[in-house]
Amino acid sequence: MGRFRGPGPLLGNRRRAWAAAAAALCAVLLPLPFTWFHLSSSGLRAAADEVPERPVALVLGAGLDEDGRPRTMLSRRLDIAAELYHSSKVDAVLVSGDNSREEYNETDAMADYLAAVGVPRDKVAADYAGFSTWDSCARAHRVFGVEAATVVTQEFHLPRALGLCRAAGIDAVGVGDPSGDRKPSDTAYGYVRELPAGYKAAAQALFRPDPVFPGPPETDVEEALAAPR
Repeated sequence: MGRFRGPGPLLGNRRRAWAAAAAALCAVLLPLPFTWFHLSSSGLRAAADEVPERPVALVLGAGLDEDGRPRTMLSRRLDIAAELYHSSKVDAVLVSGDNSREEYNETDAMADYLAAVGVPRDKVAADYAGFSTWDSCARAHRVFGVEAATVVTQEFHLPRALGLCRAAGIDAVGVGDPSGDRKPSDTAYGYVRELPAGYKAAAQALFRPDPVFPGPPETDVEEALAAPR
């Protein structure tokens, strides 16, 4: 009489088939928001010398070094914003960063950097509660009254940032820093990170939640636009 060996090989084959199917499904679904943000923003992204004029450049925070100065990724964003200002593509700059801790003031560091490259301090408005891309976009519109802006960030981040700013009510175009020439590993990580981040951004664009700190209204951008060059 033969010995019963159980469903081991068959069950193993089924598990491998299910795992392969799940992996294939993830490969199809994971890039969907990323792809949508890229396609929907394709006509809104341009080089600094080609981007349409907007009243304000919105610079999104990207971290500080241990000495409190903008990291390379952020300094390159600020250089682009300064270029836009000096070429009269924008008339003011809104820097949006993290000041959630007393010892960490990303926003003032951004404003100081712009002043060092020739953008007058009274032409720079500061948002100290830009804790995320959505918060920066939502607060730019709801708190600072920005109706139209040029968003400045890295190329891998720009499509998502544009999608969120437009969902927040801003007539946004954007300029992206390629970053790969100076920070190849960070740039590669940035593109990978955009895949899962796209899902959260899609939900934010759809439901438009309140930012962490939704108000009250501030006049900094209005005053920066009114200040003489």
